[in-house]
Amino acid sequence: MFRVASRALRATKHRPMRLVEPARTFFVSAIRTEGLRLNSLDTFTEEENMFRDSVKRFAVDVVGPKVREMDEKESMDPTIIQGLFEQGLMGIETSVEHGGAEASFVSAIIAIEELAKIDPSVSVMCDVHNTLVNTILRTYGTKEQQDKWLPLLSESKLGSFCLSEPASGSDAFALQTRAKKDGDHWVINGSKMWITNSHEAEIFLIFANVDPSKGYKGITCFIATKEMGVQIAKKEEKLGIRASSTCTLNFDDLRVPAENIIGGEGKGYKLAIQILNEGRIGIAAQMLGLAQGAFDKAVPYTYQRTQFGQPIGTFQGMQFQIAKAAVELETARLLTYNAARRKEEGRSFTKEAAMAKYWASQVAQNVSGSAIEWCGGVGFTRETGIEKFWRDSKIGAIYEGTSNIQLQTIAKFIQQEYSR
Repeated sequence: MFRVASRALRATKHRPMRLVEPARTFFVSAIRTEGLRLNSLDTFTEEENMFRDSVKRFAVDVVGPKVREMDEKESMDPTIIQGLFEQGLMGIETSVEHGGAEASFVSAIIAIEELAKIDPSVSVMCDVHNTLVNTILRTYGTKEQQDKWLPLLSESKLGSFCLSEPASGSDAFALQTRAKKDGDHWVINGSKMWITNSHEAEIFLIFANVDPSKGYKGITCFIATKEMGVQIAKKEEKLGIRASSTCTLNFDDLRVPAENIIGGEGKGYKLAIQILNEGRIGIAAQMLGLAQGAFDKAVPYTYQRTQFGQPIGTFQGMQFQIAKAAVELETARLLTYNAARRKEEGRSFTKEAAMAKYWASQVAQNVSGSAIEWCGGVGFTRETGIEKFWRDSKIGAIYEGTSNIQLQTIAKFIQQEYSR
């Protein structure tokens, strides 16, 4: 169980005003003059550092030995899912009362990053479950809904977020799934596509339109279970994150109790917009971890492999490539944790989340691709696992908002700022 201590700035004292300044004045850090403690973005609390160490051990010791097998079988090992629950990684922000760890949002981002260093497939399972499914229930669910569903999601039942459809990808609110009232139930008909976690999930958050005449303002979020009749129609065969299930779902007269609406009728579009902004920080963390994982595997090899009488990593051409990759990793890390801290502090973070996701996905592709080349033929083989990082990286520019959507979001904020 992990709790994050609150942080507070020490009070500052103002110096008396000087009437006459010396001819030459040197300004020094506010930290030295005013006693303020201004932390860098890579400063974490003791609890967060302990949490990182714990997740890292689980990822290396439990996930690591199964990565290649799961990738080749295109299936998530059930013991990994069980282990995530046992380690408290499926209810990171959820209250202790509801079986969770009651830790910070940054802790969730740390977990996603550390898992991605070993296997991005496991990372995205944890990410979607925590930053989308759990967050919607914690933020918008009634007390009765939270008491019923959050303990299950924290301790044993995997969740899935069902928004995308065959005809509504980036234009998410063009969805065609419908829900009609029938007594004390709603009857849902339609289909969903590209749904993460759906093959193993037992709890589904389904977005459907209850009044198409209102357009996106008719979209509503429902809680459903597999036992209610959610049909897994097709499991996709993918380039990367192959152990993470991505399926098409069908709903044929799926009956859902009226009490299972989250946030109220017609409020689903608002839920989705706000939650996806948060989810993008999670994807940025996944891509950051992926890039770091590839870097960590490839760079040591460049100092072990000798050609022309010296380690290949000591040639200037290689040194420059490795240095540039390290800079890209650091910029992605700073963008990701800046967005996470802003979200945690209750400040606006939509632009920062878009920047983090866009850039981290670019860095993931760049660094993982370079890592293959640094290792030459060895990097191209599946035995090392380096090529898997590159395959896994391609999805970062696609899901939870394509790179173009992120750029469009960023551009809108710039326009607002400079066209006043």
